[in-house]
Amino acid sequence: MKPVAVAAIIGLCAIIAFAVVANAYKYRSKTQETIVVTGLAEKDFGSNLVVWNGSYSRKAFDLKSAYSELKADESTIHAYLNGKGVNNSEIEFSAVNISKDFTQNTGADGRVESQVFNGYTLQQTVTIKSANVNKIDPISRQATELIEKGIEFSSAVPAFYNTNLKTVKMELLGKASADAKARAETIAENSGSSLGNLKKATMGVFQITGKNTNEDYSYGGAFNTSSKNKTGSITIRMEFEAD
Repeated sequence: MKPVAVAAIIGLCAIIAFAVVANAYKYRSKTQETIVVTGLAEKDFGSNLVVWNGSYSRKAFDLKSAYSELKADESTIHAYLNGKGVNNSEIEFSAVNISKDFTQNTGADGRVESQVFNGYTLQQTVTIKSANVNKIDPISRQATELIEKGIEFSSAVPAFYNTNLKTVKMELLGKASADAKARAETIAENSGSSLGNLKKATMGVFQITGKNTNEDYSYGGAFNTSSKNKTGSITIRMEFEAD
């Protein structure tokens, strides 16, 4: 191969290598000219749906007698709730759960030798679903008054929900995005550059906690149902070009 051709090939390789290095440096510089921020938005809101459960039971050796007593309790509870202003459409009674109770007699070796039948236990649950949160909440605490009527009524803690969470979430996303952009603009201005195009946006987890509580956020998203008043929050991570 002639020296001239060799020189030409070497020169071409040098040009290509220079171009590659230059493009790599240009790409490296471009990737460094990025502003990454996280925006946050919070909103307080109330509940518009309450779900409350209460349970009661009767026990007797005779199944028919136990069932009769349980249905009498159901009528008493229904009347009690109506008297408190709860509508029939808001009240739902579950099917009756029936179980047999036994006492086990064990021997010295710990093995069961015999069983003694103690009767039937019938249990039922009443569920109240209502949009009138402020009405049902105090009733859930007053329902122990049924004990005075001879009913062993157990009241659960009511659960509070908001059926408009989609609207709340969309509002928070808008506010979090605006917050992130404002942060990025401040960073760009203080660094002597201007904010470029949005390169990437990643939404964080939607969190719902009780208002003015110390609840921790959850990796999969907190979903508070024990508080009437709640706080929704969301974050969004945004990456901008810096010009």
